[in-house]
Amino acid sequence: MKTLNLKNLLIFSLLFLFVNSYSQDSTAVEKKQKTKSEFWKKVRFGGGLGLNFGNNVSSVTVAPSAVYQVNKYFATGVGLQGSYVSFKDSYKSYVYGGSLIGLVNPIEQAQLSVELEQLRVNTNFEARFGIPSQRNWNTALFLGVGYVSNNFTVGVRYNVLYKETDNVYGNAFMPFVRIFF
Repeated sequence: MKTLNLKNLLIFSLLFLFVNSYSQDSTAVEKKQKTKSEFWKKVRFGGGLGLNFGNNVSSVTVAPSAVYQVNKYFATGVGLQGSYVSFKDSYKSYVYGGSLIGLVNPIEQAQLSVELEQLRVNTNFEARFGIPSQRNWNTALFLGVGYVSNNFTVGVRYNVLYKETDNVYGNAFMPFVRIFF
């Protein structure tokens, strides 16, 4: 009888230690998940998608982005961009790169933005034009202002580094629609 009680006591003790150590471990996992989810609650995803098909022209642009909402006034993030443009019998262009984004909302309906963009431009002209292919980097610094409604922002931005010799943008001013979820 004594061995049975000792055996039961040993099993009960091991079971207690196992349950106790398992519960401590799950608390650590819960804390880790809670910390991770707090970060991701402040991350918003968005971007742009452009498709243009017309008479002798095709263009496709994909531009995903993500921002971290630091507080209700300020967000910072990154973006990627990839574009393909083709004018039949004229040229083809591949553009890709990234950007750093800063958004400031001084009031709920207004947004100020700063975006530093670096793009690699690869343009191939048809041989009959006598224009050599172009391979260059293009840097843009956009300052923007927009009207905010929920997740949407509509506004205009200005490229302070714009040069008329740029072969990426036709104008320093650009309208935009920004959507983040």
